[in-house]
Amino acid sequence: MPVSKSEFEELPPCDFYTPAELFEDDQMYTVYEIARMLQGVEPDAELDPETEDILLDWAIPWVMTNADDLVVAEPRDEDEPGYYGLKE
Repeated sequence: MPVSKSEFEELPPCDFYTPAELFEDDQMYTVYEIARMLQGVEPDAELDPETEDILLDWAIPWVMTNADDLVVAEPRDEDEPGYYGLKE
């Protein structure tokens, strides 16, 4: 159900990090690490599965939206996710 804006004390702009703001130039990140970083959480933080699922709901569209600024590396092993990094 929609809620009136007047019910909130603050309404900051909906700004997201750019890849250059989020990533180190020489590093590659999994979507799980990206999901944590977008929320200001350490990339290696332990999260419960429900929280991680919610964070991934934010991270996957972010990766797709910023695809032009990213490079992708295939997983090194079958059970490992792919990696994303800054395009040079």
